[in-house]
Amino acid sequence: MHDLKSIPDNTKWQLSAQCAARLPAMYDVVFRPVLQDKYDQLEREIWMDLAKFAFEIARSLQLPVRNAQEIAESLRTVTAILFGPDYKGEMIEVGDDGAVIMVKHCPFLKQNAVMGAVHNGTFNRCMAFTLSAQKNLNRKYGSRFVRAMCMGDRQCEIKVEAEKGEEQKRSDKENT
Repeated sequence: MHDLKSIPDNTKWQLSAQCAARLPAMYDVVFRPVLQDKYDQLEREIWMDLAKFAFEIARSLQLPVRNAQEIAESLRTVTAILFGPDYKGEMIEVGDDGAVIMVKHCPFLKQNAVMGAVHNGTFNRCMAFTLSAQKNLNRKYGSRFVRAMCMGDRQCEIKVEAEKGEEQKRSDKENT
């Protein structure tokens, strides 16, 4: 007879992550037809609240968030922790203080296909989570989606950079 300790940690993480990735698709299939347009608004609130938890994880792990590269890498790390080993991505430095998170594999797309959920819903929830989580990590920076797999692109690309006003403040400090 198996007990929980006999199951490898990686297997438990994989199965938990698959379950977590399947839940949004299940809710989408069941509740979207009933709630229609209101569903997106309610779901966005849930994902923005999850972004607060992402911040708590980053803080508890003491992940650095002083510049765009650190923010992008910390966000990528926390996202992988929350969404499991099927989330695959990397961070690329861009310029002096910019970064791009490139996501090559998304567990939510896989589960959407299994459940027959709407891909557009995936983008809405991912955008709500990612943009809110990034702002929670460091409000002096902004992020935007350049590409999204659920919108037909080959990979997701999320650009992280200093907000325009913050960029000017840093430049002014360096010149004085």
